[in-house]
Amino acid sequence: MTDPGGGAPSPDAYPVALRRRVGALGWWRSRTVRRCAFGYALLAPAVLYVALLVGVPFLFSLYLAVSNATVGDPVAEFVGLANFRAALESTTFYVALRNTVVFTVGAGVLKALLGTGLAFLLAQPFVGRRLVRGLVVIPFTLPIAISVLGWKWMFDSQFSVINWALSRLGLTGPYGSPDWPVWLGEPYLALLSVMFVNVWRGFPFSAIVLLAGLTSVPPEVIDSARVDGAGFFQRFRRIIVPMIAPILFIGTAFDTVFTLSDLSIVYLLTNGGPDGATEILPTLAYNTGIRAGALGRGAAISLFLFPLLAPAMVLLLRTLRRRQW
Repeated sequence: MTDPGGGAPSPDAYPVALRRRVGALGWWRSRTVRRCAFGYALLAPAVLYVALLVGVPFLFSLYLAVSNATVGDPVAEFVGLANFRAALESTTFYVALRNTVVFTVGAGVLKALLGTGLAFLLAQPFVGRRLVRGLVVIPFTLPIAISVLGWKWMFDSQFSVINWALSRLGLTGPYGSPDWPVWLGEPYLALLSVMFVNVWRGFPFSAIVLLAGLTSVPPEVIDSARVDGAGFFQRFRRIIVPMIAPILFIGTAFDTVFTLSDLSIVYLLTNGGPDGATEILPTLAYNTGIRAGALGRGAAISLFLFPLLAPAMVLLLRTLRRRQW
């Protein structure tokens, strides 16, 4: 149907259904929808990669945890929560749980303190600052096996360079004396040693994260607070921390995940010894599931890391979201 003048058909001449369909297509072709679709298309590869890298192993661990799978028996049967019950009835599990909490909290606090101090030092102008910033990240970038084996040699009971230095300073007896500390052979010293190596590797990461936040704080705000008489700790607590809180929360979340799941340092230094003094949940799960062959029970032990990590991550993300609003 055309108008009386012989021109193009008027919009009222189209059927109602056809006009609704054209309107729907027009909505999908709007600029806002296209921008959202473009953003989701860019995020899709990363989301798929994370889902395959994290989601698939997690689901497979759930499958193993509720089965009696072993290394020598490829056919697994459903056993329900028997593996979790067996872990909770073991005294070794509670020792590993206690060591995991002590290891994570102690190393996290030390890395936060050392990282904060190092970040403020690196933020000051001095000669060779760029070179020092590059050297600081070396512990975090070195292959973990090489660095940990180097520390294992330094902690050796007979050829320890640490004990040699302490003897030269007069803090211990001469070479080979009975009062030389056996760093990896005594329970408390072994736990402190693995914690120290974890802090040595991780605190540069904390310093770099905090340094990135410090550089984003406008200098005018710090200068104004200094003129008003605010001290260093007041400026840090009332100005710097609130302004870089999102960066601190993200860095804390990553550091907690890295520390809680740190298997390599403990495994290479002590393998959980002596007498379970450094046994943590990752090493217990590895020794039970891989070395002992009980895949189901090892997977169940490893899944106990989830209830330890989930509340901390939820609290950090909720606090971060509340601050953004």
